[in-house]
Amino acid sequence: MIQLRNVEKCYTAGGQTTWVLRRINLEIREGEFVTIMGPSGAGKSTLLSILGLLDAAWAGEYYLLDQPVHRLKPKERNELNKRTIGFVFQSYHLLDSMTVYENLDVPLSYRNIPRAQRVSMVCDTLDRFHIVGKKDLFPNQLSGGQQQLVAVARAVIANPKLILADEPTGNLHSQQGKEIMELFKKLNDEGTTIVQVTHSEANAAYGHRTIQLKDGWIVSEEKAARVG
Repeated sequence: MIQLRNVEKCYTAGGQTTWVLRRINLEIREGEFVTIMGPSGAGKSTLLSILGLLDAAWAGEYYLLDQPVHRLKPKERNELNKRTIGFVFQSYHLLDSMTVYENLDVPLSYRNIPRAQRVSMVCDTLDRFHIVGKKDLFPNQLSGGQQQLVAVARAVIANPKLILADEPTGNLHSQQGKEIMELFKKLNDEGTTIVQVTHSEANAAYGHRTIQLKDGWIVSEEKAARVG
């Protein structure tokens, strides 16, 4: 599903070059659950941004579903992003001025899906995630765990092939975090490919393998002792 070949990224300021990623070679198969770990500043979130087509300023080759991302025009990358990827962030990134229902409808509105079909998809998702009773509430009326549940629901509502999660339980207490990870495992068991960035060994145990980054380099890769 994903192939990275010698992907690199750096910043240059005042004649000084700072490398963020160095010679990243990585393959992720469809249906895998992969964890990226490493200390702060290792390049984890940068790598996730590249995988998510949010960052175009890098060198190397990136193939996503056999599409050569490194050769695509910005509009083509954007279309591939919308068709393929769902994001879950540590800080939820819900739209504060919109209700739960409206937040779930937003990603569908970008896909030219007829209104009647969108209504059906939102209602199905509200039911699937057991948040029907929250549909008319605004994000600031929800707990952190509920907000992250809505964020995951929004990420998967259009059935993306790939979910990218950046510290998805970082702002949650342990029980809420476990519930979110169990949800990711269920989605993965149903066929969704997941790549998560985390500092948590417990979260990493939900995946199939763990990739360790340090100073922008991949320094190790190991099979995870998977939960369940």
